[in-house]
Amino acid sequence: MKAVPILLLCASNLFMTIAWYGHLRYKSAALWLVILVSWGIALPEYALQVPANRLGHGLYTAPQLKIIQEAISVSVFIGFSIWYLRESPRWTDIGAFLLVFAGLALALFGRAPVKA
Repeated sequence: MKAVPILLLCASNLFMTIAWYGHLRYKSAALWLVILVSWGIALPEYALQVPANRLGHGLYTAPQLKIIQEAISVSVFIGFSIWYLRESPRWTDIGAFLLVFAGLALALFGRAPVKA
């Protein structure tokens, strides 16, 4: 059951990454239109993020959920950047990515979840 919030967070971050960065390939589009389309794409993100946190709290602490979300966000973004934006990460980006995961490991290590 611990995997359900993680899967919801992964799906939620995919929508948010598309909403935040998908427009970068369409710089000629009007900014107001990009904002409206991004809001429409972001709506499913909220519909996934809220249940992920609701179901996950108790299995994980609120800080653990946030750190998990950030690690997922970076992971999704790196893949999106390579695949969609065709931008390869630099070695410094990969180093920062590894530090985020080190922080996640630290947050998950030795801390019992909150009883819901």
